[in-house]
Amino acid sequence: MAVPHFAAPREIVNTSHCAVSLCGLALALAGCGRDAASQASVAAAPVPAAAPAAATGCLPSHDGYLRARLRGAQNLDIDWQDRELQCDGGPRPDQRGVRLTFAGPALPGGQHLRFVFGIAGALQTGSARDLPVNVTVIFEGESKIYSTRGEDKCTVDELSETRLQSSPAGQRLRISGRGFCVAPAAAADGGAGILLSRFDFAGSVVYESDTSDAAPYRT
Repeated sequence: MAVPHFAAPREIVNTSHCAVSLCGLALALAGCGRDAASQASVAAAPVPAAAPAAATGCLPSHDGYLRARLRGAQNLDIDWQDRELQCDGGPRPDQRGVRLTFAGPALPGGQHLRFVFGIAGALQTGSARDLPVNVTVIFEGESKIYSTRGEDKCTVDELSETRLQSSPAGQRLRISGRGFCVAPAAAADGGAGILLSRFDFAGSVVYESDTSDAAPYRT
């Protein structure tokens, strides 16, 4: 005998459909609630403070500096103290003098400068006067370079070196001096130059063991 087929009552189907829809809505709301709670938790979590910038410094004695007066294509008065200064130094490639570099913080106009002094003379602790020097000023990131292109335009009229650290590998000295230029440093692009009418510095120079016994400065 055939089994009679009964159609599902419309009310039951609609109730089931509504139940499923309500269940899905509840799950969606629960998910949104969890997401909102998670976001609120993340927003409420304290943001770690940014680590302070590492101090650079120039000398272990904390008394490095660079002061310079620039006039011409750039009019600047530099006054960098040890805590904001990066410095380096060593013998010149021909071992006839020292090369010193100084870099400091960004200037008010956003420029980043690096000064390079190539001081002629022998290597040793002590003091000296009237040493010729080649000066280069680099505006980093701007492709601007100014150089005296020789040692006949600037003079270090007083220079002294004192020992800071010694090791079998060599020695590190504090080197300080002051000087002036009588002619401007020329621009590499052929534009107007800049004149360092005066400069004063205290930085460091490292002599490796094979150069630490060189003859003293001429005085």
